[in-house]
Amino acid sequence: MKPIHATRDEAPQAMSKRIYAADDEPNIRHLVQSFLEREGYDVRTFETADRLLDAFRESPCDLVILDVRMPGTDGFSACIALRRVSTVPIIMLTARDSDADYITGLTIGSDDYFTKPFSPMALVMRVKAIFRRIEMDKAEETASDDLVMGDVRVVPRAHTVYLGDTPLSLSPNEYRLLSYLMQRPDRAVSRDELLEAIWQMSPDLETRVVDDTVKRLRKKLAPGSLQIETVWGYGFRLQVIG
Repeated sequence: MKPIHATRDEAPQAMSKRIYAADDEPNIRHLVQSFLEREGYDVRTFETADRLLDAFRESPCDLVILDVRMPGTDGFSACIALRRVSTVPIIMLTARDSDADYITGLTIGSDDYFTKPFSPMALVMRVKAIFRRIEMDKAEETASDDLVMGDVRVVPRAHTVYLGDTPLSLSPNEYRLLSYLMQRPDRAVSRDELLEAIWQMSPDLETRVVDDTVKRLRKKLAPGSLQIETVWGYGFRLQVIG
């Protein structure tokens, strides 16, 4: 697989958001493209992840949809390749309701996960929610000062997190979760609140996305003094130890 050198900041500044989708099933590609184009998005579909990655090298897009199981480079490998150079939002699609696939997708940095068969309108709503969240993040980062708690420092303007003097490599959702908790240092935050604020999801949905993201973030913060404490039956809060 060729290296990707493009970055998200190089994406064309078009009025309509550009979306790339890769799936080896023609009917899925048609479904995704037709529903998203009705909402005004500029959509390009690809039979393989390799073709999508080639297109991304030439001209980065605003959001990527990847099928997990495809000939050639699979969706997980493509997600990893994109995450090396870009924070572009990534939605994974899979034909199997597999816990392993679900956890793998979130761990390598995807933003969301749909199991086939899925509702095209649910996908459209999730895409809209992701773009709304990005705009909200941009507005907050422009006006925000650094967030400091223990030996962790979040620099919103650079979208960077430091543990001491060492930069931490966080996925977009890990970054949002940590920032959200650090902005509320004096209280516990419920799972429902995090689900709505970070993922734009209804609390009625059965999902482990909050707990899985907290688990990964805890490991990355473990060498330092800032810990994420579980408030049993409710949610999480930050605590400085030592």
